[in-house]
Amino acid sequence: MTDIGIIAVGGYNEMGRNMTAIRVDEDIIIVDMGLRLDRVQIHEDVEIDKMHSLELIEMGAIPDDTIMKQVNGNVAAIVCTHGHLDHIGAISKLAHRYTAPIIGTPYTVALVKQQIESERKFGVKNRIIPVEAGGIYQVNDEVSIELIRVQHSIIDAVFVAVHTPAGAVLYACDFKLDRTPTLGEQPDFDRLRELGKEGVICMMVESTNAKRAGKTPSERIAHDMVRDVLLGTEESDVGMIITTFASHISRINSIIQFAEEMGRIPVLMGRSMDKYVVTAKDMGYIDFPDNVEIYGKRKDIDKAFKKIMKEGKEKYLPIVTGHQGEPGAILSRVAKGDTPYEIESGDRVIFSANVIPSPMTQANRYALETKIRMRGGRIYDNVHVSGHAYREDHWELLRLINPEHVIPAHGTIEMHSAYIEMAEDAGYVLGDTVHLLRNGEELYIEE
Repeated sequence: MTDIGIIAVGGYNEMGRNMTAIRVDEDIIIVDMGLRLDRVQIHEDVEIDKMHSLELIEMGAIPDDTIMKQVNGNVAAIVCTHGHLDHIGAISKLAHRYTAPIIGTPYTVALVKQQIESERKFGVKNRIIPVEAGGIYQVNDEVSIELIRVQHSIIDAVFVAVHTPAGAVLYACDFKLDRTPTLGEQPDFDRLRELGKEGVICMMVESTNAKRAGKTPSERIAHDMVRDVLLGTEESDVGMIITTFASHISRINSIIQFAEEMGRIPVLMGRSMDKYVVTAKDMGYIDFPDNVEIYGKRKDIDKAFKKIMKEGKEKYLPIVTGHQGEPGAILSRVAKGDTPYEIESGDRVIFSANVIPSPMTQANRYALETKIRMRGGRIYDNVHVSGHAYREDHWELLRLINPEHVIPAHGTIEMHSAYIEMAEDAGYVLGDTVHLLRNGEELYIEE
């Protein structure tokens, strides 16, 4: 008999600070160690390098892993599903407490290494092991970890299957069932189908967009939307500035291609642009035309803006951070008039990103848009598709995997309840086969 426990450490009460522990008898596999951005400063360029983990736990910014002391067993591995900060942002604060290797796909572990290198408070000495999507890491004779390729709004994302003598436990957080991605391959449906047939004891699955009807549009749709806004116009000589998630490599890749079509020089601006995009380029995930310019430091950005104003805004396409209206981000500085770049009547500001649904970000974004409009800027909003599965994608995955037990994760109680309703439609029973877990709780499954 195998004793399996699912420990909800973080991300079960909220969006962000994701961390789940899967216990197989005495072996524990931790999946993800994330940061809750809106508890620190809602910014992709967030700096927590010098802060102590206990201070961050108290703020609700990182998972409260002190509950792990009450769990019997040893942590054998820490696995990261992808490189977003709400999944890897706490590694530099917590991983040193565990004598376990950190595993992830090559792009993900490259970002993890950057996190660790910039850490000023703790020395993280864990071994870091890159495993390609489709690969397996053997924990011991009875337990192994398989990484299964999926699509999300960052490259090299995976599901994590922990194989045990009793069957697999699947962690399926942050995905979309995109059959026509613009970078990388579609999710590994064949392997997921096989896994379902082999038998999945329990699936933890994100519930972020579980209440949104239908299926998530493919990234190919966003590619066409962005092209339409940038190129589908008679007024092609106005200033244009576009903002998106720095980690959304496929979207940035599309924008760079369109800049070339427009005869404009793409200029990437922001510390996080520098980090995510240059890493992807260096690792061979994307190619740049020779004329791409990248500026990470504030003084270099301002110098570049000065050059753009001097040579003509119509010659350049700045791709910047700051779509959530984060104070101090580039777009906020432009809107306030704190940079040499001036928004004039008729200039376009294109948001290739959604507003993160928290009151603080919504307020920041509202203030940002108002400032842009006051300067005469034209706003193109939500030129974007989500990286998260909608309700019918969730239905499809649930039928594909057919787990014995299912646990909604990665979301608020409202998101979980939308998922539970959908799971009940598929024949699951709340408290029996579909479970609502809160941070700090463990679900025991005996097989």
